[in-house]
Amino acid sequence: MTHPPLPVRGGVTPSRVFSPAGSWASLLEFLLQRFPYVPSDVLRRRLADGDIVDEAGCAQNLDSPYVAQRWLWYYREVPDEPIVPFDLPVLHRDQHLLVVDKPHFLASTPGGRYLRETALSRLRNMLDLPLLSPIHRLDRDTAGVMLFCVDPESRGAYQFLFQSRQVQKEYEAIAPFDADLNLPCVRRSRIQPRPSAFTVQEVEGEPNSETRIELLEHHNGLARYRLLPSTGRKHQLRVHMSALGVPICNDGFYPKQQPYQDIDDFDHPLQLLARAIEFVDPFSGEPRRFESPRQLAGLPSQAADQVLISCRSNLL
Repeated sequence: MTHPPLPVRGGVTPSRVFSPAGSWASLLEFLLQRFPYVPSDVLRRRLADGDIVDEAGCAQNLDSPYVAQRWLWYYREVPDEPIVPFDLPVLHRDQHLLVVDKPHFLASTPGGRYLRETALSRLRNMLDLPLLSPIHRLDRDTAGVMLFCVDPESRGAYQFLFQSRQVQKEYEAIAPFDADLNLPCVRRSRIQPRPSAFTVQEVEGEPNSETRIELLEHHNGLARYRLLPSTGRKHQLRVHMSALGVPICNDGFYPKQQPYQDIDDFDHPLQLLARAIEFVDPFSGEPRRFESPRQLAGLPSQAADQVLISCRSNLL
């Protein structure tokens, strides 16, 4: 990969765009076609300010001709980025590894309408670690234990643990209680993305996902479940729980996809927590286990009653 000619800024790495072979008369003409969703005055301003550079770090301008077969670098902008008002506690830090307890609603890495309000950007700024990188990811809606690599040279060794399924992940979820559900059980299915949609679905075919589901406790129509995935498909736990007839509380996508909400409801987080992660450290050879001290809505409690109302509304 081409080395960025721009440094990390505000915890955010620069983005890049490749200029293919083409007959655009100017760089501006290409950018206007390549980014039709960006207002033309924004692109003109960024060129006028020298905010777009080539591979050598040379600033481009409004008069720059189009040059094919090269990378251009820039800092992505997200106007009016929503603030996520939750802390990001550090659970562990050493020369290789950083472990945090990610809150609900905070994206793992920059993307979409979140750029600086992400775990990666926050940690780079907070700890002055511009080269910090994620070893794995959690959905923005999911809270809990997440691993980052402090030393870029060490990242591959940790990622290999995930790829070779040498990492044990433990989740907790609050969902409706079903006395007829025979637990513990193992859910295996084939999950694939829905066409032109954010969500995924179970389809016929060879299973590519597997989750063990255990019942921990139940009260007044709600239950706490332990979820032990052996694979890591997108939204796997949410899909598997929904398929069993007990969708995770405050899940707006499974089983019933709700209209997209541009404003997060911070009072009703998805009741899914990455409780713990366990593995043998590839450098020290020692067993490691990191646990989140967060608590989902307790059972029984007033908070649980509120979650129950939300669960029931999801099933309507």
